[in-house]
Amino acid sequence: MGKYNFILQRRTKLTINSDKAYICGMKNIFGVLQYIKGYWRYAFFNITFNILSAGFSLFSIAMLFPFLQVLFSDDSKKMEELQKMAKPEFHLSSSSIIDNVNYILAKDIEAHSQMHALVGICIFIIITIFFKNLFRYLGMFFIAPIRNGVVKDMRNNLFQKILVLPLSYYSDERKGDIMSRMTSDVREIEWSIMSSLEMIFREPVTIVISLVFMFLMSWELTAMALILLPIAGIVIGRIGKSLRRTSTEEKEKTGTLMSIMDETLGGLRIIKAFNAENNVKQKFVKVNNAYTNLMVKVYRRVDLSSPLSEFMGITVFVTILYVGGQMVLGDYPTMSGAVFITYLALFSQLIAPAKSFTTAYYNIQKGLASAERVNKILNADVTIKDPVNPVKINSFEKVIEYKNVSFAYREKEAGWVLNTINLKIEKGKTIALVGQSGSGKTTMADMLPRFYDPTQGEILIDGVSIKEAKLTDVRALMGIVTQESILFNDTIFNNIAFGIENVTEEQVMEAAKIANAHEFISEMSLGYHTNIGDRGSKLSGGQRQRVSIARAVLKNPPILILDEATSALDTESERLVQDALNKLMKNRTSVVIAHRLSTIQHADEIIVMQKGEIIERGTHTDLIAKNGAYRKLHELQSFI
Repeated sequence: MGKYNFILQRRTKLTINSDKAYICGMKNIFGVLQYIKGYWRYAFFNITFNILSAGFSLFSIAMLFPFLQVLFSDDSKKMEELQKMAKPEFHLSSSSIIDNVNYILAKDIEAHSQMHALVGICIFIIITIFFKNLFRYLGMFFIAPIRNGVVKDMRNNLFQKILVLPLSYYSDERKGDIMSRMTSDVREIEWSIMSSLEMIFREPVTIVISLVFMFLMSWELTAMALILLPIAGIVIGRIGKSLRRTSTEEKEKTGTLMSIMDETLGGLRIIKAFNAENNVKQKFVKVNNAYTNLMVKVYRRVDLSSPLSEFMGITVFVTILYVGGQMVLGDYPTMSGAVFITYLALFSQLIAPAKSFTTAYYNIQKGLASAERVNKILNADVTIKDPVNPVKINSFEKVIEYKNVSFAYREKEAGWVLNTINLKIEKGKTIALVGQSGSGKTTMADMLPRFYDPTQGEILIDGVSIKEAKLTDVRALMGIVTQESILFNDTIFNNIAFGIENVTEEQVMEAAKIANAHEFISEMSLGYHTNIGDRGSKLSGGQRQRVSIARAVLKNPPILILDEATSALDTESERLVQDALNKLMKNRTSVVIAHRLSTIQHADEIIVMQKGEIIERGTHTDLIAKNGAYRKLHELQSFI
């Protein structure tokens, strides 16, 4: 009994998970289709032309067999009866339509000849097929802006969201996986979902019109078709759900592959230095094999959609053929042969759009896996954002204050990165943050431009909490030079002038001179308009850092944040740049993070940090006299 209860519970759990997956999938598909809002005009024209195309297609087929029945009829008595009968009244039914067509053709044959009527039929069919294909093209013409426009809007929103998400979001994500979502997943949505839009809009119209015609001819057969077709759809839908699950795994493997490739390209120097090529290769091959096996499953399931849907469609068709044949050939016929043949022709036209619709369904299921991954970014919470009614901060006049600031990452159990920091930085002062790695120096500096927000406490500029001001206003007051030189694949001029509009070449050159970069820039082939490659790969480490410093100098901010700004420079360049920075910092408020204590001995106040707390503070002379942690650090570096 317990075994059956376990099986029942397991099935119930699977059913609940399946329902949740279905609801989630529907939300994702509607999340993608909501981008159509700006393209309703194109959607209206697409649907209109699809209706016209379906109408002309089905009308030509539905009328073909009554035409042929009259034209090639060997029953002269029947032809005479048709020619002598009065014009029948028209009403919406298959018999009325057939009677009216027969009457028109019989009169034409009576007035002219069967050949004349045949020519008229041929012209009529050509005209209807022409308009069918014309309207079909117009339908695709107006779906193209929707397909491409929706994907364009999604890319724009995704890129915009990546720009506004806080840095803490990326600490939990692999860069390669995010790149995979922005490229391959968005491309999958374009091909899987958006390419199916035309089918989604067109095929239901064709199916509905076909069913209306079929219902007018025989409601009994049509009712049977409406019972059998959903059963076939359920069978196909079962496989579609498993396809989405497999596609989700495939996308995750794609992200892992891109992460490995990104890490490999960025770490080739270390990989070669430690003879780790074989280890990296084995890791990549393992993930690549798993990815390949998943892709085989995906393709097999996708390839199953067409033959399976065709088999199910033909099964339903044969069932209709058998039942309809009994209605025509039985002892008491309830349907004429011409009507039944026309009905079968219409039903055969129903199979093609149903098959296309099934293919679209499979593609959508595959694309939903990508939509889920993209929506994880689009729906991610933006924890650092502007307040509803921001306070204006246009300048820095008095003091920066850290007031009871504490910070921890999501897992507080790992401990506080910063713990109850209280610090005032007056305008024009240079404050240096020193301490061992992991003491919280960089985190403390990163809170000033709101890369992170305090878990507890607040940071104020001139008495205004930076959370109450706009992000752009706060960051406009600051210039930052990081320990790692972050440059872009562009010219030196554009890298120095990054983020600043209407900059002259003279201003860029002046900033480069202050940063001791003008000399080596002038010696380059195109000077300030030389492209420096990916992440500044064409420059040495010291040159990259001096370009970064020139960028901060050009911004001319009242507050400078220097995170090991001279660490990548050689001794001569460090001395020249440090002299320039010392002059630059005289009229500015500076927060300097330094491991080399020799570079911050002239700071107005040195803050010594340990395990997220301030343990000492004072000038260089005062801290040496205290004979504490700072003096130990200083003596250690002097010894080295």
